[in-house]
Amino acid sequence: QVQLVESGGGLVQPGGSLRLSCAASGSIASFAVMAWFRQAPGKQREFVASIINGGSTDYADSVKGRFTISRVSAKNAMSLQMDSLKPEDTAVYYCKGVSHPYVYWGQGTQVTVSS
Repeated sequence: QVQLVESGGGLVQPGGSLRLSCAASGSIASFAVMAWFRQAPGKQREFVASIINGGSTDYADSVKGRFTISRVSAKNAMSLQMDSLKPEDTAVYYCKGVSHPYVYWGQGTQVTVSS
């Protein structure tokens, strides 16, 4: 059974940084796409960033220039470096992996940006 596990969340002051990680366990071929989503209280889950097997990346406008996604394809793992964090970045962050036709989600890790 494939599982995605996130780590690295926590409490940080505005302007600070955090690095989230996501790793897959279980037998699975390389994910075609890995991505981060987030969900703030009372809001729908939203796209944050994605990276495909070839290395191309995409970001939500709200995080461009502040967040950086990277992956280690051989390990089906990825990271999200988050800099210049703002209170509006507070949310539960979820890791997503796509290995067609299957989609996998992690359980989420809480990120709180507050002074």
